[in-house]
Amino acid sequence: MAEPDQPSTARMIDFWLGGGHHFPVDVAAARAFEGAYGPCAAIFRSLRDFLGRAVRAIADDGVDGFLVFGAGVPTRGNVHEVAPEATVLYTDVDPVTIRLGQRLLADSDRAGYGFGDATDIGTIDPAQLHRFVPGWGRRPVGVVFLGLAAFLDDATLARTLDELYEAVAPGSVLAVDFDSEELAAHPQALAMMGPAFRMRAPAAFAPLLGRWQPTDDGIVPVARWRAEGPPEPVPDAFLGGIARKPAP
Repeated sequence: MAEPDQPSTARMIDFWLGGGHHFPVDVAAARAFEGAYGPCAAIFRSLRDFLGRAVRAIADDGVDGFLVFGAGVPTRGNVHEVAPEATVLYTDVDPVTIRLGQRLLADSDRAGYGFGDATDIGTIDPAQLHRFVPGWGRRPVGVVFLGLAAFLDDATLARTLDELYEAVAPGSVLAVDFDSEELAAHPQALAMMGPAFRMRAPAAFAPLLGRWQPTDDGIVPVARWRAEGPPEPVPDAFLGGIARKPAP
């Protein structure tokens, strides 16, 4: 795989998680961001741990097919590793990340990787969707929507989540996160996130979820969501939870 000349958030996160699927350009960008905001590695490990707990909770509900948006690098505790009995379709919009994901999953018959824009479900290859998320639209599925809300304005995010709600069968479950206002106190890091980045106060979360119904856990700092033991002492940069489309 040719070395890219631009960093990728997905590969920067892989670096912070201790993975091996990144390039010097990603490490340089990750180190530069750490210079503006230090606890990146701990925060992203906490977010990945939250993903694992959320996926296990969804699988424990009997869901055995997952659609993942903004999937990044499909390793280091990603969905198919947490729920090995499930089938998983990872999607992303970055072609380099997609090619990397396809290479990593080439020998898997339970997980695939393809293009998919969360704001337009129609961009997903129907053949891939029905192979890796069988019964799409007829059987409950798990939808993983992490790392995306911060890059969508309120109207687009609300529309996107509502379209997903319409598309999935009753009994489906959404894993979602939101960026808190943590970076407001770190203007250099905030500037590095770019103009599309949106922090939100907790009061904004529920209206954006629309008809999705959060569990009684609520949308809380990810380190505290069903924590297994004392929560990790990390800044509350991400808040997350799971929400359901009720079964009839």
